[in-house]
Amino acid sequence: MPEATVRCAFITGGSSGIGLAVAKELVRRKADVLLIARDKNRLEQAAGSLISGRVDASGRIEPKPRVATLALDVGNPEQVKNLLLRAVQEFGEPDFLLNCAGEAFPDYFDRIPDALFEQTINVHLKGTWYVTKTLLPYLKKNQGIIVNVSSLAGLVGVFGYTAYSAAKAGVIGFSEALRSELVDEGIRIAVLCPPDTDTPGFEKENRMKPRETKAISASAGVLKPETVAQELFRGLSKGKFLIIPGFEARFTAWVARHMPVVVRWVMDRTIRNCRRQIQSV
Repeated sequence: MPEATVRCAFITGGSSGIGLAVAKELVRRKADVLLIARDKNRLEQAAGSLISGRVDASGRIEPKPRVATLALDVGNPEQVKNLLLRAVQEFGEPDFLLNCAGEAFPDYFDRIPDALFEQTINVHLKGTWYVTKTLLPYLKKNQGIIVNVSSLAGLVGVFGYTAYSAAKAGVIGFSEALRSELVDEGIRIAVLCPPDTDTPGFEKENRMKPRETKAISASAGVLKPETVAQELFRGLSKGKFLIIPGFEARFTAWVARHMPVVVRWVMDRTIRNCRRQIQSV
């Protein structure tokens, strides 16, 4: 399937990590990009990294795509509606949306405060809903692309990630239902399920993870955000709905779907071994 040319992209979670890596790839492809996140200072730094001019073969500076920022909380429906509609008027109508805003607070289930569970659902699931609903009329008009970022943890429940896995599984279900509704509208829907990725958020998670969670992920590789971005566009060019970057992650997802008992056995054994080591200390 030939890859569509993106003219104007809106990216939530665009100030760092996967969102910023996708933005860089879009700017390289000469698309205008609006970066959306909560922290205005981090947004400005991210935008600055995207707008350096490029020199073509003749030594001339190539025209730079437009890059702008918008500070908002995707979990706040009124803020999303008001600020995004204003951004459309000022920046342009999007034909590409990446819902990538997210954060995780791994811990044992009974230690996770209700407020953090609600915050996780608000950012990942409700935020995806609010942003998509606000921008859908323009994406329909422009026959655009919607990419919702889930996680391998949305396909395989992971120890310590009860809130996060619930939210990310919800994103997959939402994306599947939305795809079926819009299949005849000319809009493409894809869901991106990356494994562990070297982002500022992941670094923060590693300081919070239970020891059992660390044991489960100890042997797994960590992808670079740029690798995830490249695999996203490779998957889009092939018309894929579910895009899972990395061979190891794709294999894990395949086993979890076709032989879930194997994945559960491996995880349970890893958890038991870890707990024995903790008790022996």
